[in-house]
Amino acid sequence: MAHIISCFEASNTLRERAKRIIPGGAHTYAKGDDQYPVLSPGFIARGHGAHVWDVDGNRYIEYGMGNRAVSLGHAYPKVLRAVEREIKNGANFTRPASIEVACASAFLDTIEKAEMVKFCKDGSHATSGAVRLARAVTGRSMVARCADHPFFSTDDWFIGTTPMNAGIPKEVQELTLSFKYNDIQGARSLFKQHRGKIAAVILEPSKGDEPKDGFLYRLRDLCHENGALFILDEMITGFRWHLNGAQAFYDIEPDLSCFGKALGNGFAISALAGKREFMELGGIEQREKPRVFLLSTTHGAETHAMAAAIATIQVYHEEPVIEHLMEMGELLRAGVSEIAAQHGLSEHFYASGFASNLVYGTLDQERMPSQAFRTLFLQELIKRGVLAPSLVVSYTHTKRDIRKTLDAVDGALKVYRKALENGVSNYLVGRPSDVVFRATNRFVAPPAEVPTLMPELQRRAPQRESDFHSAGSSFTFP
Repeated sequence: MAHIISCFEASNTLRERAKRIIPGGAHTYAKGDDQYPVLSPGFIARGHGAHVWDVDGNRYIEYGMGNRAVSLGHAYPKVLRAVEREIKNGANFTRPASIEVACASAFLDTIEKAEMVKFCKDGSHATSGAVRLARAVTGRSMVARCADHPFFSTDDWFIGTTPMNAGIPKEVQELTLSFKYNDIQGARSLFKQHRGKIAAVILEPSKGDEPKDGFLYRLRDLCHENGALFILDEMITGFRWHLNGAQAFYDIEPDLSCFGKALGNGFAISALAGKREFMELGGIEQREKPRVFLLSTTHGAETHAMAAAIATIQVYHEEPVIEHLMEMGELLRAGVSEIAAQHGLSEHFYASGFASNLVYGTLDQERMPSQAFRTLFLQELIKRGVLAPSLVVSYTHTKRDIRKTLDAVDGALKVYRKALENGVSNYLVGRPSDVVFRATNRFVAPPAEVPTLMPELQRRAPQRESDFHSAGSSFTFP
């Protein structure tokens, strides 16, 4: 039987300092304490492949993979070697570096439906650059975004549509409209209601649900019939659905598309790509239309990040990354479904989505989505050495990792079953996690309360790094 992880002493010390000097205690809301159980690692010290170690030395099989940014695995050797070679020559210069041309060429050779590309550091800049460009092209102000897709940008045009819209003028909020995925009639109604005012439609090609009845084609045609641009956000689908992007998987050509996350295997690089006729408006040669301030950031072309992207793209071309992600994801999905059925939980717990990008659903006694049951499940996985805010696999997840994970799922769902029968509060330590987008905060139990809440766990030996061989030998790269 695996040791039960119970020691978070160093994490709790860091939590106390972090919340005093960092708003939210983390620089990414999705990584904040409010997103995790009280009994959870607060800080990660390092990662190798599909495993991470927290600052207390606890080891986990990880499935968040840097919020889906790490597709090959943590500290992937081929990527690190490329970064180390490049960074020795300097990271940033007054004029462009030659690697900028090499990276753009590698990207466009892969994302074949795009004609030009410009790089930056994060997805928000890329999507907001696409929105600004669409507004410039059309001379219109309004944008329609898919309401089923949870995040597009940190900028006002998107955040203004969420409950967390403090500080965003109402006039800005009203410029962004919403429609549902696979609802072509809903999108058509928006164009009819706001005739001649919508500059662009932006959506992910898929969040896991497949486009029905030619939805993507019909939506693109609807955009063009109404003089709007069709923008695909491929932050997640890019380099997970298909080598050439989900736009190749679904054979749909967007006007503009945005990539990031897995593009650099965790290194900060993102891309805005699209048709030449639009992208050139952000250049210095076209003279017929006003210039567009497309993307221009001091750190947007850091050489080591571009080296990471080139190396990552090369691995995708040379090795069966997509196939492996699909295989591991399908094994995980099948195993989770079988275990849930064995515990009589098929109507209360499930894995869903594209195989390489699985998420799980947690339902309460009334079969309604439940943060408390989600937190309980995550708590029980963490105890058993699995850190899984989602079920997103990497190229370095092995069948052995999947087997161990399914053992942990089995143990977690045993507790879940009991919680359905006896009440979740009898098994969850502390408060439930919360959603990121909320208008106000709720009470969060301070980390200092954790030791008094877990006496039964303190009697169990924690899973420490010393219990294992060195990190470098704990897995084999495919």
